[in-house]
Amino acid sequence: MSQSSSQRPTVVVVDGYSAGNFYPKAFTETGARVVHVQSTPELIPTMLAPGLSAYEENIVEDDEQALVERLRRLGPVCVVAGQEGAVPLADRLSEALGVPSNGTRLSAARRDKYEMIEALRRAGVRCADQFKSSDVRELTDWAEERGVYPVVVKPLSSAASDGVYICNNAEEVTAAATAGLASQDIFGTDNTEILVQSYLKGTEYIVDTVSSDGEHYTCGVWQYEKTLLPSGKNIYNRDILLAPDAGPVPALVAYVHQVLAALDVRWGPAHAEVIMTDEGPALVEIGTRLNGNIHAGFHDVCLGHNQAHLTAQAYLRPRRFRQEYGGRVYTRRQPGVVYNTPTEQSGVVDTINTRAVDEIRALDSVFLAGPKLAPGSRIRPTTDLLSSTMRVYLTTHDQRQLDADYDTVRSLKDSVYQLASQA
Repeated sequence: MSQSSSQRPTVVVVDGYSAGNFYPKAFTETGARVVHVQSTPELIPTMLAPGLSAYEENIVEDDEQALVERLRRLGPVCVVAGQEGAVPLADRLSEALGVPSNGTRLSAARRDKYEMIEALRRAGVRCADQFKSSDVRELTDWAEERGVYPVVVKPLSSAASDGVYICNNAEEVTAAATAGLASQDIFGTDNTEILVQSYLKGTEYIVDTVSSDGEHYTCGVWQYEKTLLPSGKNIYNRDILLAPDAGPVPALVAYVHQVLAALDVRWGPAHAEVIMTDEGPALVEIGTRLNGNIHAGFHDVCLGHNQAHLTAQAYLRPRRFRQEYGGRVYTRRQPGVVYNTPTEQSGVVDTINTRAVDEIRALDSVFLAGPKLAPGSRIRPTTDLLSSTMRVYLTTHDQRQLDADYDTVRSLKDSVYQLASQA
């Protein structure tokens, strides 16, 4: 007989958008009841909305103290951030409620990209040079005075490569900073300051972790394959799952442990992006939330677990989690690739070519594939992760089959959308 609602521990998910949609099932299967906190009066339109029917309750409360008291009556055992923008609120709520928490002391550094790197610098962890300002001239002058190009220009608190430019001269810095200050990030917040950083040259990697009371488990390391466009946008192509004994993995894992310590990350998931430079690993950024490319079923096949379910175990079964996973590294059960398909198409989607979609889905190694756009949607040349047209998950024991199927998807991706008009 299943536990009654009153007997099960309560878990709070704040803004369970996008990958956060995997939390309700993960926590429910680990024995909890799950409630959702929606931090805005209306749902944020730029992200995949939370599946609110998966929660026992959705709480919308704009008075934070009243929210704390309302949650306190539920007796929660943990509060987790469902997406990047929810991290500060989740930190404040968990601290106020006295449940396992990364706390608020370094909360800003776990969200604000400038404060993040400065926290590493204070801790003696390798990191980029940087400068932030609300003044375009000051940003350009810093790049010029430093005298080493390229540099990276980006918002302080966005995600998914939104607003990130690689600039090769002062004119490009000025243009990127001007565009950034005139826009909002993907969470609808005005960019009042812009960050310029030294360019970290090397291959970029994802390092995903889950922590329980300061003991960390590395649950996946993926190599980014990116394409640099003439515009200065560095767009995602493939994320390639590495074997845990592959050359860079031990150094990346050791470095990310330093980052977690510097940012006081003791609980829950983290998604780090790290570049292996000639001097060693250096952080691009880290988010204390799930990997945005997670698909629980896909990760279960490739890795034998997924970050959402591991997070549930870290909070609800901490002693068992630390015994099984503390200080350890994942096993790759079979190769895996996540392909965010780019496009140069521009226009309005008339129809979805279901024959092309079916052909992609029928490939031996394709675990999941689905168009992001619907008829009537605007399609534009890919400039970032948000403007990719499909996400395709591929996995199989046969690496040659995986590579061949990836090539086939590349050849079919632009036939998925039939356009009504050309821009």
